[in-house]
Amino acid sequence: MHNALKSLYRDELAAAQAAEARGNLPQAFAHLERAHILGQRFALAHAATHLRMLRLGWQLRDAREVRGQLSRALAALLFSRIWVPVGNTGRANVSAFRPMPLPEDLARVLVES
Repeated sequence: MHNALKSLYRDELAAAQAAEARGNLPQAFAHLERAHILGQRFALAHAATHLRMLRLGWQLRDAREVRGQLSRALAALLFSRIWVPVGNTGRANVSAFRPMPLPEDLARVLVES
C-alpha cells in the first residue's frame, strides 16, 4: 500500500475508533466506510475493515449487518486481488458488487497509488 494511502487509511481507522469510544457509532461507521474504500484492493486491510464493521454491527444488535460483514470479510480475503467494486462503502445495506462514486478527496489519493 502506497505511503499516502496507508496513512489516510490508518487515519480513518483511528477516527472510527475515536467515534466508537465516544459512543457515536454512525460516525464510526462513516469513517470505516472511508477506510473500506481506501483499503479494499488489499486483502488484509479490506478484511480488517469488514471485521471492524462486524463489531459495530454486533454492538448495534443489527443481525443484517453482522451477517453481511461475515460474508464480506471472507470474500475480502479471497477476492480483493482479483476484483473489487470501486467506491463501494462495504456496508450490508448496499450490494457487495455495486461500484459507487468515489469521494473527491479519496479519489485523488487512489489515483496516485
